[in-house]
Amino acid sequence: MRQLGKMSLFAHVVEAGSVSGAADKLGLSKSVVSQHLKTLEQDLGVVLIKRTTRRQFLTEPGKRFYESCKALNQIAADAWENIQAQQSEPEGKVHITAPNALVETLLAPVIANLIQQYPGVIIKLTCEDQQLDLMAHDIDIAIRIGVSKDSTLRQKRLGAFRDVLCGHPRFKETSLEQSPYVANAWEGETIAYQFVSANGELQTFSPQVSCITNAFHSTVSLIRSGAGIGLIPDFYLHKGLPDITALLPDESLPENPVYLLTPFSKHVPMAVKVCIDELSKHIQAQLLNT
Repeated sequence: MRQLGKMSLFAHVVEAGSVSGAADKLGLSKSVVSQHLKTLEQDLGVVLIKRTTRRQFLTEPGKRFYESCKALNQIAADAWENIQAQQSEPEGKVHITAPNALVETLLAPVIANLIQQYPGVIIKLTCEDQQLDLMAHDIDIAIRIGVSKDSTLRQKRLGAFRDVLCGHPRFKETSLEQSPYVANAWEGETIAYQFVSANGELQTFSPQVSCITNAFHSTVSLIRSGAGIGLIPDFYLHKGLPDITALLPDESLPENPVYLLTPFSKHVPMAVKVCIDELSKHIQAQLLNT
């Protein structure tokens, strides 16, 4: 690594025309630059620059070596400019993950806008109801339901929603406890929920699970077809779903908080930052209106 620094310094000495000129440009003392140049020539075993009191001249080995050092400095300058450009104009891949239930209503409109507004940004979307390890899966942004226990992640609360017990209208005329229940995989096989009425009364709901699905949209499709009753988020239900109705409209379940998580705490890439800003703004607005 020290060799690279001396090579870069040598190129600056050549381009500045003198040791003192290079020292001024680099913010170093003349003696430090002279010592680095001397050490470089000793390490290489050749004389690179011949100096008089008024001028300096490159030797033949110095001329050849300068071309390599010049290219090294150009590569470094290009790398610096490229990363700064990415911070001023969003560019690159952003990996986002979210539960299936949140994608269609809360994420899809934002991603559509991001693609149109920032053509240099490539979105990789992983729909997964299980909470993935952000570092292991190289994830930049996660939208999750509930607080994460991982203290290394930056978390931002975006709002909350409530699940609503829904079913085909015909289930209004039946005993809900005895009705077949369609469960999402995250609910498990044993269901027990506490509904709260407007006057604060609690009602325990413990149906018999008849079907378990590993995808939110499969759950919705089964409920719509009359296979059973189940939970649908209020923000999704407000879109208007044919053949589905709220079965306990005057009672509610506890809130489900929604969080945005990212492994970045400082120096957030511009592409990730614009995605965080747009996702936060849209999701907060949508959950506020539910």
